[in-house]
Amino acid sequence: MKVYIDIVFLINVYFDFILLLVTSLILKRNVSLKRIFLGSIVGGFTIVLLFFELNNLLLFIYKIIFSIFMIICTFSYKDFYYFINNLIYLYITSFVLGGFLYLIELEFSISNMFFIGIFSFIILYFYLRNLNKLKYNYNNYLKVIVKYKDKVLNLVGYIDSGNKLSDQYKNRPISLIYLVDFEYDYKDIILVPYETASGSSILKCLKVDKLIIDNKECSGLIGFMDKKIKIDGVDIILNSKYIGG
Repeated sequence: MKVYIDIVFLINVYFDFILLLVTSLILKRNVSLKRIFLGSIVGGFTIVLLFFELNNLLLFIYKIIFSIFMIICTFSYKDFYYFINNLIYLYITSFVLGGFLYLIELEFSISNMFFIGIFSFIILYFYLRNLNKLKYNYNNYLKVIVKYKDKVLNLVGYIDSGNKLSDQYKNRPISLIYLVDFEYDYKDIILVPYETASGSSILKCLKVDKLIIDNKECSGLIGFMDKKIKIDGVDIILNSKYIGG
């Protein structure tokens, strides 16, 4: 069996380059493409391990060492937390790519390195795009506790930048909830007029005893929606005024 060292080296450099590039984009590291290319060349030299008879443990240790040098060459060393975060995300990205490529080879029997290289770029592009979207969305998820008389509700809240509702009486922010079985005292209800694209309407709002968002007590009203919230796992849509605390 012939092994073309130069081809294997270039393939290693290519895959290490896109892994380092995606790691840099995920963590928003301000590094140049030259530094990323330098790190990928260091990673490409793992090819030398082919010339030694190593057991699995030693092979694993040497790969970790090469990964450490790749990370330092690409991102430099600022502190331990910075370094370990870079290393962890490099391996997470590597596992994601490796898993997808294994699935593609298993399901479609594709072993051509040209197509694998193209698939790798496409896979990591969509991985990065969806990861950033998930990070943005789930950063807006907050723990919410609503206390009203003898009731305590533990909810999952989502800060919606589009929810700017407030009552005209005291300018209190209104968060929206759908609870058909929620029992309340009518004397605590405030009717708040608001405008929609289809015209004017009235929102039934409740003055609660306490509204605790992310362990901070906040002021505001709870507005009752007549439709269920369609955001994944969300019980209450928080007012945009709560953004940034």
